[in-house]
Amino acid sequence: MRTRTIGNRQVGAVGLGAMPMSVAGHMPDEDQSIRTLLAALEAGVTLIDTADAYTPSHDDVGHNERLVARALARWGGDADTVLVATKGGHTRTPGGGWSVNGDPSYLKEACERSLKALGVESIGLYQHHRPDPKVPYAETMGALKDLHDAGKIQMAGISNADPEQIRLAHDILGERLVSVQNEYSPRFRSSEPEIDVCAELGLAFLPWSPLGGIGRTGELSRRDAFTEIAEARGVSPQRVCLAWELARSPVVIPIPGASRPETIVDSVGAADLELSEEELARLG
Repeated sequence: MRTRTIGNRQVGAVGLGAMPMSVAGHMPDEDQSIRTLLAALEAGVTLIDTADAYTPSHDDVGHNERLVARALARWGGDADTVLVATKGGHTRTPGGGWSVNGDPSYLKEACERSLKALGVESIGLYQHHRPDPKVPYAETMGALKDLHDAGKIQMAGISNADPEQIRLAHDILGERLVSVQNEYSPRFRSSEPEIDVCAELGLAFLPWSPLGGIGRTGELSRRDAFTEIAEARGVSPQRVCLAWELARSPVVIPIPGASRPETIVDSVGAADLELSEEELARLG
């Protein structure tokens, strides 16, 4: 598998977004989730993305993080080769809702909970999940800086950030900041400016929902160019989609969600699928 860089770490060019394993209404049973995570690791995935808010209910914060930790404990490989990225600052509310909390004290508390959920002394990549309009962004970034300098996290990232916020975070965090995670897919291309800023600053760009989001991956089959190229190549439209994203910039590392072993194994194949200039032009 081709590799890409996040800070000082080399990771496979395709990671795994573990969110679908913990979202009410979509989540599989724990055995299937563990098998999916193990299949990803065996296929060469070395980046797993999770978050404290990936949970079926507000009273089970850290559900997905604990699931990832259990899978790594069962894996026969070297867990130190796997970069686990988690996030804090996006919260769950009763009834299945979502909110945000960018207060520095809250983010530090959330990081402590994630450390316990993952069973580690320091988190490989800790990301601020979503900006809080009630808290100055610089103050939230200051909390990430404090967490890094205290050794609680090894690298810092941000998510759902616009170009101005990326630059502000970079000014405050310097080399501590290594990644940006925003939505990006054939149906959602408005993060193009953020990709360009990441390339300029040397930051990894981790597209979330790179296949269109939970329940939307089938839409790729209705996009003629993706389907036609997939059929010609003898691969799935999803694999073509991820290869298209990898071709967008060397800083892009897609993190497709998966809840079945065969799904992530297919996605990983995109790391070795090189699309021609003609194919890329057709995909737009």
